[in-house]
Parts: sequence; structure tokens; C-alpha cells
Amino acid sequence: MKIIIGGVGQVGWQIARHLAGEQNDVTVIDSNPELVRRATEALDVQGVTGFASHPDVLDRAGARDADLIIAVTHSDEVNMVTCQVAHSLFRVPRKIARLRSPAYLDAIYSDLYRTDHLPIDVVISPEREVAEAALARLRAPQTFEAEDFLEGKVRLLGLVLDEDSPILNTPLRQLNELFSSLRAIVVGVRREGRLFAPEPGDQLFEGDQIYVFTDTRDVDRTMEIFGKKTTRADRVIIIGGGNVGLAVAKALEQGRDKVRVKMIERNRDRAEQAADALERTIVLNGDGLSSELLEEAAISRADAVLTLTDDDKVNILAAVRAKQAGADLVISLVNDPTLLGLMGPLDIDAYINPRSITVSTILRHVRHGKVRDIYSIGDAEAEVIEAQVLPTSSMAGRNIRDIDLPEGALIGMVLKGDKVIKPMPDTRIEEGDIVCIFALTEDVPEVERLLQVAIDFF
Repeated sequence: MKIIIGGVGQVGWQIARHLAGEQNDVTVIDSNPELVRRATEALDVQGVTGFASHPDVLDRAGARDADLIIAVTHSDEVNMVTCQVAHSLFRVPRKIARLRSPAYLDAIYSDLYRTDHLPIDVVISPEREVAEAALARLRAPQTFEAEDFLEGKVRLLGLVLDEDSPILNTPLRQLNELFSSLRAIVVGVRREGRLFAPEPGDQLFEGDQIYVFTDTRDVDRTMEIFGKKTTRADRVIIIGGGNVGLAVAKALEQGRDKVRVKMIERNRDRAEQAADALERTIVLNGDGLSSELLEEAAISRADAVLTLTDDDKVNILAAVRAKQAGADLVISLVNDPTLLGLMGPLDIDAYINPRSITVSTILRHVRHGKVRDIYSIGDAEAEVIEAQVLPTSSMAGRNIRDIDLPEGALIGMVLKGDKVIKPMPDTRIEEGDIVCIFALTEDVPEVERLLQVAIDFF
């Protein structure tokens, strides 16, 4: 498949890396020649320097025979024009654009993206995706990561094991024996900065970050077994009143639970706009790092604090200060993946990484066919792949113990019809089953070979 990616920032880079690794013909475009040079040297891609919206640049990138264009530059307008030019001049069949401004996303204007108007097949909104991720963290407050799979029937939980966790020093095999009715399985462990797929004989230790697949009906029980309280956040403080913070506050206002929300926004104009847009939320104008203002917001009684400004360092410092002031749970928005390793030492309970979310969302829309979903773990350390088993797959008709999975991959859950199955060694994988597989990045190609989906992605 021939794919053009407009913009080689963090998101564009990761998309290019994923798609080039799947043997697609990928060309990247960016106005910054240094970014293009780095991409062509590090990845198996071609590069063109220039503006992705310019017809001559798209022509040089091979738009005349391209199957897909993904516009992820920093400018909404450039992304929109890129899709229009790709459609009008080059008849590119499929177009994806990242749009940030809420003005382009309101439902009243959804007719704008019809083929005969502005031809964008898929609109990706990072702010909305991030807001949804923040709300998912609030629904599972003791997790540092939470994502749903298999039509919402299965949830991936990221948990940090504390010293009082009842399952410490217990082999995973024994956990299955002790809690045989629990529909949950540990698929990934991060220990001392290294992520790996555990063996049945492996034990879990204090400080481990683990990834657990669980049936959504067993979430509360799973949390309890791993030593986590299931609490509800009734009092929430949001630091940052931008697009993300505003979207989260609106969602909390519209939710069934009567959550009391306070917002702190430094910019006066933005604070006034947030106050006008929200009904029940109390908006305070001031610095989210100010101890006096945090005290005024009653931070010591807050069930959860979300730091959602557009500055990573402010988010991290505000989260640390909120934790020190007595907040039960702090969740921080962090764009720079190199900062994620600080979350544990700084006692920040959970983080949201917009880049990872946006990449996962775009890949989800790109991969048609039998790959239904994909989710990026950490700094592209691993992936969760949700895929339907093809009749030609080497998995079909075999028990899990007989499937030659690579060392860094585990089958997390299986959907047979409408029934979720916890995988056991004697579980038989049949044609048409939908599997959730956790795989370290270096093992993803081998997993795709087993699924035999690489030629059937699109």
C-alpha cells in the first residue's frame, strides 16, 4: 500500500515507523528538512521537503498513485487543504486529517466533511481522544493506564504493585489456581525500566508496573486481588482550562454521577470562556502552581486532580504539589515520552500521553480488514493487537499451548461469538475468533505473520 504522511512530528514519525514496518510504501512530507532527513535515515521511508498542501509537493511525493494520505501537521488548515488537494487533483481514495480546533469539530458542522464539500474520510481530534482517556482514568482511579477492547467487554488495566499487595512473591501460575474463576490475566510487567511478557513461573514484586487484561465484569474483583481500592472520584480539580480541560469538565457535568468540579486556569480570557461554557463547574483564575490558590480550591479534600495544561513541566510540578497537599489521586498530561519514567519517583498516579493515543487512533482507522484495533503501550515499547483469526492463520484450529508465539507476546483474551474467554493452555483458537494479543514491539512482525494479516490489513 502506498501511503503519504504530511508532517513528521512525534505523531507522524510514529505512524511512519509502524506503517513502514508493515512493508508499506511510505513517503513523508515536512517543511523542516532536518525532520525529513532524520526520518529517511532512521526509517524505511522516502522523504520530500515542502508544504504537504502544495500540489507540486504532493506530486513529488507520488500522490497520483497513493492509496492513503494522513495529514498530521501542526496546522489544522494545512491538514484540511492537504486532503482537499489530494482529492481534487490526485484522486487519493482515502484521507485522514488531524484537527485540533473545536470550531472544526462541532456536530453542527459535520456535514462539512462530505466528499462533495471537504473530502476528509476520518477526522482525528487529539483533544477529544485525550479527554476520553482522562475520563477513563477517572473511572479506574487506581490505574495508570486503562483501555477497552473486544467491543467494550475487556479492559486493559495498568497497575503499580504496592508493598501491601496480597499477590506479591506469588507465581502467576499459582494465581490462576487460587482465583480460577477470575477472568483476568497478567500480560506485561515493567520492572526496573524493562518491559517483558511474563512466564507462568514468574513472580510479581513491589514496584512492578503490570498490565492486566480483565473481563469488564471482573474489574472491581481484579483491582481488589491486586491490592487496589475501587473508589469513586466525587470531587475533581482540573488544572488547565484549554480544549482538553474544558472537554473533561463538560463530560463530568453531563455524566450520571454528580461530580463536583473546580477548574484553575492561568489565562484570564480563557478562564472567562470556560466559566461561560460550563454550568456547575467553579472556575478559578490563577496559577495552578500557587499553594494559596490550591488551598482555596480545597485540594486536600479532592478525590482526583487532573493537570491538563499545554506545558509538560507545569503539569508534572502541579501534580507533585497537589499530591503533597493531600490529593488522593493525581493524573498528569505528558507529551514528552522521555518524561514518563519520572511518574513513579514523583508519586504521580497516572499519566496520559497524547502522542500514543493519537497514533493508536490513526492506526485503528488505517487498518481495515482483520486487524480491528491497536493500542500503543508506553513509549512504543509494546502493542496490543485486536484481530480476527483468518482461516489461513496458523493459529486457527490449534490449542494455545501449540501456537508458536514469540517470547515477548501473550494472548490476553479471546472473544468467541459474544462470549469472552480467558485463555488457558488448552483453549482452542478457531477461525473467526477475535484475539487480543500483547506483544513487545520487536515481536509485532512475528505476531502479524502468525495472524497472517499483513497482506490483509487493507
